[in-house]
Amino acid sequence: MYSVYILYSKSSDRYYVGYTNDLKRLVAEHNRKKGKYTDAGIPWEIVHSEQDLSGKKCGRILLRRKCIKAGNPEIAEKL
Repeated sequence: MYSVYILYSKSSDRYYVGYTNDLKRLVAEHNRKKGKYTDAGIPWEIVHSEQDLSGKKCGRILLRRKCIKAGNPEIAEKL
């Protein structure tokens, strides 16, 4: 089973959205410097998560979020 999550960084005032099968491990990885996009936001904290979802359900949630962010809420409603 998977979790969809939203992380927030106070230091960069950014959100990061994704899904994983191990939420604790993922947060630990985001909070460890490794020369990637999320390094600038350390420390990251979980502000929202939905757990025990199928991979298909996680993909649908993330696709809806991207449609809304891109200014296409009518497409997101159909998903």
